[in-house]
Amino acid sequence: MMNIAPGLVIAAPRSSSGKTTITLGLLRAFKRRGVAVRGLKCGPDYIDPAFHQAASELPSLNLDAWAMSPDLVARLASDTASGAKLTLCEGLMGLFDGVPAPEGRSGSSADIAAAAGWPVLLVIDVSGQSQSAGAIVKGCATFDPRITIAGVILNKVGSERHRRLVTEAIGRTGIPVLGSVPRDAEASLPERHLGLVQAEETTGLEAILDKMADLVEAHVDLESIMQAARVPTLIGNHSGLALNPPGQRIALARDAAFSFMYPHHLAGWKKAGAEIVPFSPLADEAPPSDCDVCWLPGGYPELHAEHLSKAQSFMAGLREFAGTKPVHGECGGYMTLGDSLVDAAGIEWPMAGLLGVKTSFAKRKMMLGYRDVILEGDGPLGAKGTRLRGHEFHYATVIDQGGDAPLVMARDAYGTPPMPSGSRRGHVTGSFFHVIAEENSPLREADV
Repeated sequence: MMNIAPGLVIAAPRSSSGKTTITLGLLRAFKRRGVAVRGLKCGPDYIDPAFHQAASELPSLNLDAWAMSPDLVARLASDTASGAKLTLCEGLMGLFDGVPAPEGRSGSSADIAAAAGWPVLLVIDVSGQSQSAGAIVKGCATFDPRITIAGVILNKVGSERHRRLVTEAIGRTGIPVLGSVPRDAEASLPERHLGLVQAEETTGLEAILDKMADLVEAHVDLESIMQAARVPTLIGNHSGLALNPPGQRIALARDAAFSFMYPHHLAGWKKAGAEIVPFSPLADEAPPSDCDVCWLPGGYPELHAEHLSKAQSFMAGLREFAGTKPVHGECGGYMTLGDSLVDAAGIEWPMAGLLGVKTSFAKRKMMLGYRDVILEGDGPLGAKGTRLRGHEFHYATVIDQGGDAPLVMARDAYGTPPMPSGSRRGHVTGSFFHVIAEENSPLREADV
């Protein structure tokens, strides 16, 4: 029988409460104690899972309640927990924050806790308050009957008197305080325009993670947290495959310019028998010719535009590959497949020219949000008419869409009319849309 580890969702009443610091500190602290602990991340975040893996030395992945059905969330949660001793799922934004949707599909951390059957460990930034923290905890505990608050960790505590006032107030709710962490600026991570700097680019990451673990070990009751965790609930018979493999041998661009690939896709494709063959455009490597599909993920091509433009072997090999086999680009990959890319300095660099789109990082505008799309043609993402759910998050803008046919008709999570998005030409497809999962529920008549 498969061993399934107990788990918790580490959430907070609002963003910037310290969830990432506490999660990474716990992962590293348990790992140092010899506990096989795995991290997960609520929502469409590419950055945090790599830090989870660095802290625990075990793979992490994303669980997204808007893009994934509760059945798929539960299956992935159980699959991730197999073979580990503990799983810690880092929440996003505030515990109940999401988009308008039926119950269980808002994209909130609470939806993940409910689907997986995990209790919540609530992190509260108590700077600027004391007894009022008790009211916040009580509100979180009673707002949604689907979830249970297993305990609270106080963050940014100012003094022993401050800790006592807050702890006594929360004690009136009957929910235990399992930790009280003082503010420590040294235990933090650097950031850039899409969030945190990637794990592999963070200087001194091991020392930072150890500092976080030291902080947690000194101020958090690890044994009580372990006891508060619960085995995830398994719902239905979902395969755990969010998206069918685009091919049997998948050439995957993988380096500092192309790193935003959801771990659950790679794990699912391998589980289905596909082989992932990485190559590095920044090292001027072409997609291997013995692969049957090429995938260019998102990342930071805008930071490497000149380098990519001058990578002759990569560009020539990519064009040759696209002559006979499918090539797909997500976000940064889409920009690379286009006609040109304007960098932050305003310099326009030729790209692969396999699609007509021209993009610019000099004209920056944040695009962020969920997308519900229907494929306009057959391709690596599926057959024409397939419904997919995912998101966009980029600062680059389209300065010329070109004359290619759209890849999808896309709507956001707030009921906007479907709009053409992305590009397709021959064997090549691309868009700013990052696919998270295929959506099997039919569209309502009002949505079409």
